[in-house]
Amino acid sequence: MTTNVPVADVAVETSNEPTNYLNCKRGFWSWAATLDHKRIGIMYLVGVTLAFLVGGIFALGIRIQLWSPEGVMFKATSEDGLAGYNQMFTLHGAFMVFMFIIPAIPGALANFALPLMLGAKDVALPRLNLASFYLWLTGTLLACYSIITGAVDTGWTFYTPYSIQTQQSVISMGLAIFILGFSSIFTGMNFIVTCHKLRARGQTWFRMPLFCWAVYSTAILQVLATPVLGITVLLLAFEHMYHIGIFDPAYGGDPVLFQHFFWFYSHPAVYIMILPGMGVISEVVSVHSRKPLFGYRLMAFSAISIGVISFIVWGHHMFTSGQSAFVMMAFSFLTFLVAIPTAIKEFSWVATIWKGSIALTAPMLYAMAFLIIFSIGGLTGIFLGALSTDIHLHDTYFVVAHFHAVMMGSTAVAFFAGVHHWWPQIWGKMYNETLAKISAVLILTGFMVTFLPQFMMGSQGMPRRYATYLPEWEGYHKVSTVGAFILGTGFALMMGYLIHSIFAGKKAKQNYWGGATLDWKTQTPPIHENFDFDPVIESDNIYDYSFLTEEKKA
Repeated sequence: MTTNVPVADVAVETSNEPTNYLNCKRGFWSWAATLDHKRIGIMYLVGVTLAFLVGGIFALGIRIQLWSPEGVMFKATSEDGLAGYNQMFTLHGAFMVFMFIIPAIPGALANFALPLMLGAKDVALPRLNLASFYLWLTGTLLACYSIITGAVDTGWTFYTPYSIQTQQSVISMGLAIFILGFSSIFTGMNFIVTCHKLRARGQTWFRMPLFCWAVYSTAILQVLATPVLGITVLLLAFEHMYHIGIFDPAYGGDPVLFQHFFWFYSHPAVYIMILPGMGVISEVVSVHSRKPLFGYRLMAFSAISIGVISFIVWGHHMFTSGQSAFVMMAFSFLTFLVAIPTAIKEFSWVATIWKGSIALTAPMLYAMAFLIIFSIGGLTGIFLGALSTDIHLHDTYFVVAHFHAVMMGSTAVAFFAGVHHWWPQIWGKMYNETLAKISAVLILTGFMVTFLPQFMMGSQGMPRRYATYLPEWEGYHKVSTVGAFILGTGFALMMGYLIHSIFAGKKAKQNYWGGATLDWKTQTPPIHENFDFDPVIESDNIYDYSFLTEEKKA
């Protein structure tokens, strides 16, 4: 019997390079219909990067507006102008949170690295994996459609009752978030099954790399918490269309109920964002310090602990909403409780670096920037977790700066560390290391210049989300805007040398950084099936770098 095989699916091997997952099949459909987790990871990488650029452009627009007290782009004398500012503000938050930060590390880096680390040929449910990407793409395109038809001006939290009353595209944006939620759930389900069923022979739970533990904990949060968001945006849509009296006080509803629903998801979502970043930093710190991670088991348990505690602290976002004193005390205590497993991670990373053979590579510089910024984000969270200080700081720029320290300054920086760390393995090409180090320094500097002034003016009472402000805050805002453009310069430089490396970068050698885990034991870049041997884990010390010493002696 003769089988007709499409040209795009025919394996191609060039004379200049060995066959790998990038060149084994050619053509658009070989990518669009691929079930290879590595190619799906690259598609996610391209997609979330574009979403990040869109969100970043809106961020720079916000900072330009706030250059002067009366506003630059939108004037206080114009009602439409202030609505335009609110739309730009909302789109910045929505794109950054729902389309970049939440899917970035699980969708791009975990899709690529997790099966390799587990010694698997692919994820457990490859078709579901492809479906999750197309759901993300559909949700993102629908969000872009919402911009054309009247961008929402509610803020990215869509607080009621205003989100019910506005005539902007709340329903289509809510549907976009609903679809993005399904993408997140599918990704989480896939990683849970993969970790349970496809580990290499001999790879017990406590022989998994810590990145796998972080992704596993994140996946549980995605599966359990995201349906709450889906139900909430559906209820919001029904309330907007039919006024059935769930959140609208005019019909007997309770707008504070929406806040409870939203933050019951969105606080675990904070850890959906940061836990994978913690996993990335664990791998980067170990590999680039040439040292096994300190306190491996505590690090694994701390990842699970953070996930569990994250479900019961949502009320600290609502200290000013009229909760009882006892409930606020309970939420305040639980907020401080999450600091324990978080501190375990911070001390473990520092102890791993201590007396290690540190290589100041670009990934390591990003990891060190993460440690600095995450410490700032964690310590400033103490003030927001304490009832007395939160009442003063609530809805000020102190909250903006804290949130960005945890989300952008930590999660995004960890994402950049992971991209630079796995880049040689993903593409088989190496970027310009000097430019990468300059970019890391620019991003750290830009972050500090942008957000440290916001901590100061927030502590003095500058409210957030305002399109105009009193002249007394002008100096802080000008410095913050300059910092935002330094950040933008660092990101632009990063994009330039990474794209250049794909087409004209030097070929990366096998196991470029000298990693000890299975993702570095494959060909560079990996073959389509990941391994041409049957991976077996025989040692409890999965971060064993003694082979580097032996190679050096040889």
